[in-house]
Amino acid sequence: MKLWVQGARPRTLPAAVVPVAVGTAAVAPDVVWWRAAVALVVAVALQVGVNYANDYSDGIRGTDANRVGPARLVGGGVVAPALVKRAAFGAFAVAAGAGLALAVAVALWLVAVGLACIAAGWYYTGGRRPYGYAGFGEVFVFVFFGLVATAGTAFVQTEELTALAVVAAVPVGLMASALLVANNLRDIPQDRESGKATLAVRLGDRRAAWLYVALVAAALAVGLTMSVAVPWSPLTLASLPLAVPAVGLALSAGPKAPLLNHTARLHLLFGTLLTVALAVSA
Repeated sequence: MKLWVQGARPRTLPAAVVPVAVGTAAVAPDVVWWRAAVALVVAVALQVGVNYANDYSDGIRGTDANRVGPARLVGGGVVAPALVKRAAFGAFAVAAGAGLALAVAVALWLVAVGLACIAAGWYYTGGRRPYGYAGFGEVFVFVFFGLVATAGTAFVQTEELTALAVVAAVPVGLMASALLVANNLRDIPQDRESGKATLAVRLGDRRAAWLYVALVAAALAVGLTMSVAVPWSPLTLASLPLAVPAVGLALSAGPKAPLLNHTARLHLLFGTLLTVALAVSA
């Protein structure tokens, strides 16, 4: 069980929880709690599915053979690839089932959105031409774990797409993208060696570090400018005590392994503060 929990990569789960929390707060006080709960199941199951799918696909390609971070299930040779693949599809099935319940309750065209999310999760590192190997991972994370997850959570509760939900989704997506950059910064040496041309590999250490800084700074800036419509949004600046050392670590010449953990905490704190700001300002 410990291996499977580790393989699910708990440090990345804020990328699933935060957009649902922010999207729900964006529709306050018109929250439909059962729909919010089901949306959370969808988001977490998708995140876990993506993580297992990534473990499987990178493992069979040999990308994880010489990892700097925690050992992977397939790459580390501790779990058979077929079992990890089955776990990925099992998690996607849970997300699909929960998503179907929301689609039936709200709008059947949401099924297409759900299928697109699952396809994006699998083809990040799966298939013949994974887009994660072509440097497009951050773009898809911004779209699916930012815009779609946040605005989608709001939509399934009110059945309308508001400007506030879309704007609130932007800093969430930026932070989620920063989380992926932090992961890929750490993995640049082995990714370059194995031919995995992530955006971090294409940019190189220094420019990828500055990309990380830009994403974090942009998220904080959007959170602040939201004060035009959300009076309490400057509360998000209370995440600066975590943002500053994370940025310093990204720009330093030292090991980048701790950056993922720092960024996960930053993402969770920023998302919590934005959720509170939206709820209180409603």
